[in-house]
Amino acid sequence: MKSVTLGAVAINQTARDWIGNERRLFAALKALKKEKIAVGCFPELCICGYGCEDGFTHLSTMRYSLDILERLVPETKGIFVNFGLPFFFEKAFYNTTAVVFDRKLVGLIPKKDLAGDGIHYEPRWFKEWPHGASDVAEVFGKKVPIGDLIFNVGGVRIGYEICEEAWSSDRPAREHAEFAVDIELNPSASHFAFGKKRIREQFVREASRAFGTAYVYSNLLGCESGRQIYDGDCIVASGGNILARGERFRFDDFCFTSATIDLDVQRSHYAKFSWSEAEVTKEERIVHLKGRLEEGGDPQLPEEAPLSGGWEESSELLFEEVSRAVALGLYDYMRKSRSRGFVLSISGGCDSTSVAVFVTLMVKLGVRSIGLARFLEKLSYVSEIQGKQSEPDIVHALLWMVWQGTENNSSETRAAAKNVSLDLGARFFGLEIDSIVDCFRKQIEECLGEALSFEKHDLVLQNLQARTRNPIPWALSNASGKLLLTTSNRSESALGYATMDGDTAGGFNPIGGIGKHFLRRWLRWMETDAPVGLEPLSFLKEVNDLSPSAELRPLETRQTDEDDLGPYEILDRIELSFIHYGKSPKETFSIVVKEFGDRYSVENLYLWTSKFFALFARNQWKRERFAPCFHVDLINLDPRTWCRWPILSGGFERELLELKEAYAARADR
Repeated sequence: MKSVTLGAVAINQTARDWIGNERRLFAALKALKKEKIAVGCFPELCICGYGCEDGFTHLSTMRYSLDILERLVPETKGIFVNFGLPFFFEKAFYNTTAVVFDRKLVGLIPKKDLAGDGIHYEPRWFKEWPHGASDVAEVFGKKVPIGDLIFNVGGVRIGYEICEEAWSSDRPAREHAEFAVDIELNPSASHFAFGKKRIREQFVREASRAFGTAYVYSNLLGCESGRQIYDGDCIVASGGNILARGERFRFDDFCFTSATIDLDVQRSHYAKFSWSEAEVTKEERIVHLKGRLEEGGDPQLPEEAPLSGGWEESSELLFEEVSRAVALGLYDYMRKSRSRGFVLSISGGCDSTSVAVFVTLMVKLGVRSIGLARFLEKLSYVSEIQGKQSEPDIVHALLWMVWQGTENNSSETRAAAKNVSLDLGARFFGLEIDSIVDCFRKQIEECLGEALSFEKHDLVLQNLQARTRNPIPWALSNASGKLLLTTSNRSESALGYATMDGDTAGGFNPIGGIGKHFLRRWLRWMETDAPVGLEPLSFLKEVNDLSPSAELRPLETRQTDEDDLGPYEILDRIELSFIHYGKSPKETFSIVVKEFGDRYSVENLYLWTSKFFALFARNQWKRERFAPCFHVDLINLDPRTWCRWPILSGGFERELLELKEAYAARADR
């Protein structure tokens, strides 16, 4: 054959949603066949969902997955395709992709290199398959080859490297080149994080060039199990060029990206490499299949495809990405949790305003992605929005915002909270709670036998206000069936700058994985630019011009967050140095002095650095209780999925002494 059409599928699944996952797989498979795709690549663990966690070790997860696979197999007439599932073999679980061709299960490929860094814990549930090994398993009453296999379909050779394996220096595609593989398929579950798309495209493009193969990369889509967001990135490459790219962050149940490759051109390219003369001595790893792949149409020229969606070329790509990632994540989280919208306690500041803007982006970007009718259909259980014809009307029904003021709130933040709520289209509740705070205050004074004052009881009085704001939003959430969102950013999480059972009260935190410095710049960008295809929100200037403040002390104290903590850009740099690079307080101090020493005094840099580490260790217990959040950056402080730290520790006492000595040495110069 001369040409073959390849397809990469992005699909929005949910962990252990057997009914919904099966329905979407059948629909996607039907779409592939309709478009005459000869070779289709579905994402990693697409049958059960990537986020089953300890559910992977329940044999029922494999049984339900196999039941679905058994029903999928008869629907694969004329197509070569794979479906991911956990598979139990020789007393171990393996992260496996099941390979199907023309209504037959023809092989099982267990993952050889497991992801165990960052948010990934695959080695907890799965065993790594030995490189180069093969065996035989029994599935559906028949013997099926299992292992590090290559498939020969009518003279076209196809290999697999699963997600993490492609990120390894010893990647399978390197060895597969010695087997003269024509097509390398990569079923992935690669969560979104800033900068990952560039790296993905780099290893896809390079594999297609260096190994003389067509390369198909597929990824999951949406918020699958609560924390990770998958961008649905799909790529087809050949000869060092990306032939087709999928549009990321779509609100569809599934979508696919396809390209038709010229096998003659590709094999000619392959013949130029020295390994094309290598002798294949492991014939047992090649599975020879009867039949042929369907001939493709006119092949595409091996030229680079343009970036998709328009916004991918933005000079502010990170802002575009976070807008789309969090919007899609919120949409999925809402509908998969069967919430009827969101309740948000708004202060008039950057954090709560950002969360509100993300909710409105969910509506605007969702409608543009799949159309108004489909957007509402996928939320059919929310009767309040059915029949709505405009985005503001949908936002008004989905988003309730409540402002609870005390005597310590400025008139500026009062006005900003109300104006932003109304400008975004949300339903606004404006309440005064001084009488409630006073009631609690009198009860506390009676218990303590003394009057409370900010001079002596600063923390008590600040937290009292924050906790008094807890019951009403929860009550509105209960009454409406909406999800209560929290609004602590990652910088505040690092330092524990939040009131437990106060501003941390809620079921989910959309911005918990985003640093405050980035968040403030993003909100300013939303004011002046906004995502491609949307209008800027100029009314955000009212919020952006305010200095971030908890507003829990008397107004005359002019409380600001950065006075309490230090500049957010420095806090984010300290966090990156410590969390991502593992630097000590002393080493981190040297980094911030070098980077910020021309703008801030060494004394202040020392104070901010020492405060960060002292508060980080002291407040791990808070992070253990924070609402779950999306993972969108390279780092995260979520103790369940990224940054594990002991609740009780030495508190950096030795390290802070070294830091103090380093500062003293600098001060003596």
